[in-house]
Amino acid sequence: MSTVRKSYPFHLIEPKWQQRWLQQETFKAWNPGDEIAGTHPFSIRHQLKGKVSAQELPPKYYILDMFPYPSGDGLHVGHPEGYTATDILARYKRARGFNVLHPMGWDAFGLPAEQYAIKTGQHPRETTEANVANFRRQIQRLGFSYDWSREVNTTDPKYYKWTQWIFLQIYGSWFNEKTNRAERIGSLTYPENVSSEAEREAYLREARLAYVAEAPVNWCPELGTVLANEEVVDGRSEVGNYPVVRRSMRQWMLRITAYAARLLEDLEGVEWSHSLKEMQRNWIGRSEGAEVTFPLAEGTGSIMVFTTRPDTLFGATYMVLSPEHTLVGSITKADCQESVAAYREEAANKSDLERTDLAKEKTGVFTGAFAINPVNGEEIPIWIADYVLATYGTGAIMAVPAHDSRDLEFAKKFNLPVKKVVQAPDGVGSIGFIGEGTSVNSDFLNDLPSAQAKKKITTWLEETGKGRKIINYKLRDWLFSRQRYWGEPFPIVWRGESHEAIDAWALPLLPPDLDDYKPTPEGDPPLARAKEWCRAGGGLCRETNTMPQWAGSCWYYLRYLDPMNDEQFCDPEVEKYWMGGGTGVDLYVGGTEHAVLHLLYARFWHKVLYDLGHVSTPEPFYKLVNQGLILGEDGRKMSKSRGNVVNPDDIIRDYGADAFRLYEMFMGPLEMVKPWNPNPKGKSKGGGVEGVYRFLGRVWRLFVDPDSDKEFNQNLAMEESDPTKLLGAIALSKNIQDCEPTPEQAKALHTCIKKVTEDLDAMHFNTAISALMVLSNEASHWEVRPKSVLRSFLCLLAPFAPHLAEELYSKLIGGEAGTLAYSEWPDYDESLLVEGTLEIPVQVNGKLRARLRVSQTASKDEIEALALKDAKVASFIEDKPVRKVIVVPKKLVNLVVG
Repeated sequence: MSTVRKSYPFHLIEPKWQQRWLQQETFKAWNPGDEIAGTHPFSIRHQLKGKVSAQELPPKYYILDMFPYPSGDGLHVGHPEGYTATDILARYKRARGFNVLHPMGWDAFGLPAEQYAIKTGQHPRETTEANVANFRRQIQRLGFSYDWSREVNTTDPKYYKWTQWIFLQIYGSWFNEKTNRAERIGSLTYPENVSSEAEREAYLREARLAYVAEAPVNWCPELGTVLANEEVVDGRSEVGNYPVVRRSMRQWMLRITAYAARLLEDLEGVEWSHSLKEMQRNWIGRSEGAEVTFPLAEGTGSIMVFTTRPDTLFGATYMVLSPEHTLVGSITKADCQESVAAYREEAANKSDLERTDLAKEKTGVFTGAFAINPVNGEEIPIWIADYVLATYGTGAIMAVPAHDSRDLEFAKKFNLPVKKVVQAPDGVGSIGFIGEGTSVNSDFLNDLPSAQAKKKITTWLEETGKGRKIINYKLRDWLFSRQRYWGEPFPIVWRGESHEAIDAWALPLLPPDLDDYKPTPEGDPPLARAKEWCRAGGGLCRETNTMPQWAGSCWYYLRYLDPMNDEQFCDPEVEKYWMGGGTGVDLYVGGTEHAVLHLLYARFWHKVLYDLGHVSTPEPFYKLVNQGLILGEDGRKMSKSRGNVVNPDDIIRDYGADAFRLYEMFMGPLEMVKPWNPNPKGKSKGGGVEGVYRFLGRVWRLFVDPDSDKEFNQNLAMEESDPTKLLGAIALSKNIQDCEPTPEQAKALHTCIKKVTEDLDAMHFNTAISALMVLSNEASHWEVRPKSVLRSFLCLLAPFAPHLAEELYSKLIGGEAGTLAYSEWPDYDESLLVEGTLEIPVQVNGKLRARLRVSQTASKDEIEALALKDAKVASFIEDKPVRKVIVVPKKLVNLVVG
């Protein structure tokens, strides 16, 4: 045992309360229909026991953290920032009388565990279980009030059984544009010209929300898998730093684009920051324009383009296809094939970000083919260039170099025509002008303002059958398959070129056990190595791709509601209680790195489930807050490779979990980016953390008898002493008495209650902590410390420093004190915050000479009399006559003398 004296014995207090909370399931959230034990503190607070209905339970509050990926490195000090904030609010809401759901789980599928398995031969499950155990240990040491009975793990077959089931719901649905919602595939009607079985099967495949397509993907040959865009950095894999190329592969896709309009519209009904909503809107990318058909000059084919500026069609002097466009191979002339093939190979080695970088020099090659501009019949050349992406729009553009900066740069480099068709305002050059002006050189559009020209040309396109008005979205369908082992197997089998779902009763579909987790030598996914597993009987073959890591994280917040249910992914009554009423998750907190894709994907899955009647609210997350990063001491993002990672275990060892929690919240507003700064302004080692640690030490001394505390520390140094008994023997300070607080004490307390309450409602944690520090400093000077004031102070402190608050509360109340977790939050009395007296300046001939302390209700005559009697004022009057007395109530007194 360490003999170094601590400000207070957190090393004994914190394990004691953490163990008690776990054993008693103190923070268990109760579902409708649960059997509540009469001895549980929730039962005592709310006077409920036995089986209760949703109507009998108190109002719910569902507070959610973005659950972590349990890496082998464990937590660093940046990870618990959001968890600390949500825990403070969860404890606060319990004290306010809510039934609080605050769960934790693990997003545990993913590439790192698979790569570790490839290197070591260890099954990814073993690695994952070890990582989860370490994360759980670290999180529990911080005393977060999670309901651990609801813990989920995306790699648990009992969990991913329902991930697979949800996929089947999506696979078995189509999007009805007339009703603007997903419907069961059985309601799909076939057009009259679709009559044969083969035609119906093809039509059905095209209609499903989950479908198969050839798609350009980020392929990493070394890792043997497709990577998401966010897993590729500068053309190399984030894991392993291997080269990544673009190639076309058969992939499962989810038709998220069908929900683009609703994903946009429903942002209006959630309480998210403006910047977060804008990130979602920009990713979805709604734009109005026209879809225009450009016939090929030779043959019968055509190229479809989408443009937001159909008024500039007369200025289209060439076309550009993405290198991956399906027409490139068929239209390229023989003398251009070699250069086109080389360019396509070069483009395949670039990321989308590299290709669309505005600063890079434009490149491209001519295909030798021409298209017909539909508005004037002119032949225009067809090029390919990597600044056009196959995944955006139609993968083809009409180039109007006079009014698009990228097209102009390209045209200048390759000496292509530039034709002005929009006259810019006076004083602005028209070549390179991208705004709205007046149409010129555009036949029947001439002299029209751009807005009118857009309408007229769109009408003309529709009347002539050469195009149509359309709303387009930048959002692309979700590429939903990976060539990996460590992911959920698809509940799909193949019969030749046709796919079908396995029966729901056969779920979960478990992956086979493998010794080799690499793709096959032929390039097939790892699951293809399990020949017996792949054979599903009856001539059927299993799908060997797996789902992406996103799959499990799309719906985990729903499984938390009813995690032990083997018959349903969630009981409808339970779902309605926790998610109903239009609020969904009441507060969701996580990092900005998930501000777009995770939220879009989760919202999409939720809306499909809503359409199919499985959930009761159209949006999953009512209020969402992104916490800012905690940077390393060097001001950069914490990373093992940079050597700037700080392990929370080290801070907890030296200062305790309560001090760690306080420091994380005291550093600044939750949403701010903040550097970890344990030694601010040259103070002693650990100065930043030590500041809040000293505050907790002062709180300890505010409550305990100094002689008893001294004796405790002396006995603790003796090896044969029982620390638990010694901790229990520490006595309360003799200054604490069961008496009424003085007006000054009551005012100090109620000022603090008001400030902490308002700050918690606004999530201003740092200023709430400051208010607690102010009150503790004032109380340390009180000769008599009213027990009632200190009890309320502990209620306010408990969300921030729960271990210390619980220990002191047990000493303050004595006997079986129970837990502070469900103690009622104190209310403040506004009348006690009003000053009984006020200070008024007294002037003599306009110069300040004294200050009076008078009653708030003092009359003018009383104030005048007090001013004339004041000794300081009298010295400036002497024998001079007072000619006039001006009294401004509650403001000032001015005596005119002489």
